[in-house]
Amino acid sequence: MLFSHISDTHLGLVQYGSEERAQDVYDVFNQAIDTSIKDHVDFVIFAGDIFHIPNPSGTAIVQMGNGLKRLKQNNIDSFFILGEHDISRIRNTPIPYVYHNLEFSKYIGQGRPIEHKGILIAGFDKIRKAEIPQYEDKFVAIDKAVQNHSGHKILVLHQGVTEFNKFAGEIQSTDLPKNFTYYAMGHLHDKDIKHFNHLNGPIAYPGSIELTTSEGIKETTKGFFEVDISTSEANTNWIQLDTRPQFSFKTEYEELSKTIEDISGKISESKKKPIVEIKIQGKDIETDHIQAQIARLNALVLRCFWRISTKQISDSSVLMDKPNVIDDEMFRLSVDTLGSEKIANFAIRELLPILTTGEIKEASQLIFENFENYKKEKKQ
Repeated sequence: MLFSHISDTHLGLVQYGSEERAQDVYDVFNQAIDTSIKDHVDFVIFAGDIFHIPNPSGTAIVQMGNGLKRLKQNNIDSFFILGEHDISRIRNTPIPYVYHNLEFSKYIGQGRPIEHKGILIAGFDKIRKAEIPQYEDKFVAIDKAVQNHSGHKILVLHQGVTEFNKFAGEIQSTDLPKNFTYYAMGHLHDKDIKHFNHLNGPIAYPGSIELTTSEGIKETTKGFFEVDISTSEANTNWIQLDTRPQFSFKTEYEELSKTIEDISGKISESKKKPIVEIKIQGKDIETDHIQAQIARLNALVLRCFWRISTKQISDSSVLMDKPNVIDDEMFRLSVDTLGSEKIANFAIRELLPILTTGEIKEASQLIFENFENYKKEKKQ
């Protein structure tokens, strides 16, 4: 038996205000659906952040609906939970519930195991870090509920596990129920998989299907897992998606012209026009010269960003030497600045993502809820 584990699709994301980037997300989503159909998977799991914002565009809603419809037409069932991007702070009904009500897909985010073709599947919607203690009893209960099932048991979560990312971690692997044979995770955008002796199966993150704004510009791969559970073990197979290439380059100002030639050679064969970032350092920099050189790439790229960086800045780990940990570095700096991991977590992990989408009402509601919680804590 085979199933697809897809996460962080972020349908509706319009990066750089570009229609091409919005279409990029739809294209790779449809690749994942088409590949799952071609490979005759038995079912598909969506591990949260289906949409980029809780009130997505009509196009994003239709794209998801069409994907689920194609799965149904090929007798492939699907299951989903909600990530933080799917959940509105204003008590609205999450859009993905529509697919459950229309029987296009099955919602499993309430922590109740269901049996599908001899497999137990259970999931929890995004649990905020402050709420984790409330779920300890629920984890114990669900672990007990599935322990006597002889077949595979899959737990779907949208959480950061500390052993994968110490800054984005909200929960430790030792907090998880022990009896599941596969932990289908969402939330972290980089592919990763780990085995722990205290768990009966691997914890697996397929990562996002496309680079999102918070990940910066970098050369990377994106995809999803196909998981073979024909035997007693869950064996993963990474399926790489054909994403738009993105590159980040560094150069000295006096070598900019040669760097542009090198970049032209590197990207000239790209099937899709790439997104390029160039970091320039040096002295006596003339922006007119930079713009003239960058213009040589215009016909070859979808977007080209450039910026001047000082030697001190470019040597910092905060910047693009490790672009895959930008979020972590931002969080670490926030902790240093605010002097509180709790406040930094609220600012960076909860408030900032909402503000970046322009959801002012949602952000206001979040601040109000946080203030009310603060007052309750002060009274205790």
